[in-house]
Amino acid sequence: MPLLELKKLVKDFGGLKAVNEVSFQVEKGEIFGLIGPNGSGKTTIFNCINNFYPITNGDVIFKGKSIKGLKPHKVCHLGIGRTFQVVKPLARMTVLENVTASAFCRFNTIREAQKEAGRVLEFCNLNTSKEKLAKSLPIGSRKRLEIARALATRPDMILLDETAAGLNPSELDEAIDLIRRIRESGITILIVEHIMKLIMSISDRIHAINFGQTIAEGSPKEVADNPAVIEAYLGEEYARS
Repeated sequence: MPLLELKKLVKDFGGLKAVNEVSFQVEKGEIFGLIGPNGSGKTTIFNCINNFYPITNGDVIFKGKSIKGLKPHKVCHLGIGRTFQVVKPLARMTVLENVTASAFCRFNTIREAQKEAGRVLEFCNLNTSKEKLAKSLPIGSRKRLEIARALATRPDMILLDETAAGLNPSELDEAIDLIRRIRESGITILIVEHIMKLIMSISDRIHAINFGQTIAEGSPKEVADNPAVIEAYLGEEYARS
């Protein structure tokens, strides 16, 4: 049984079909990549999975049960954590306080939540920044803080939305290492990313969409060589070459 399954997922915004009958399965323990050009519907799919957007049609199955219609905090409690493209930490709170706030998803006391936050910050290489205000962090550290906040909810699956955007080459290598360590810790990963170095090097399987519809699925090499994917990213003339 897959950990997560999308069944003919549809999301309409008025007359616009942002997601049109997309189906895929994510197995426990894998890194599953979701790619597509800008505006293809990737983040909308994330927002439907955690019910930030209500689903127009279709279903989302997690651990064998439908989570369609659940409130986002209920989805989080069931074991799906997520990051956002645009990181928005609690700017006037410290790094430790940001992660502690997320840890209250699983813990009832400040002592327990802080202990969990400390563990997560060390895992994400943010321990030396724990007393800094979140707004003072550079972009690379803010991206890791976003991941740390999601990990503090103790998810079984984490949705990573463009966590490498804006990173320099050394920060990108750190991000790849962190994502691999997250998987090694037993957390399943569904990742949206435009940086091909990252998505192709870490994913077990990749699902490609364009204009809200599936165009390919398979291993990184199979998807990279698919003419429909090449056309979506580079244009029809490249797909024919």
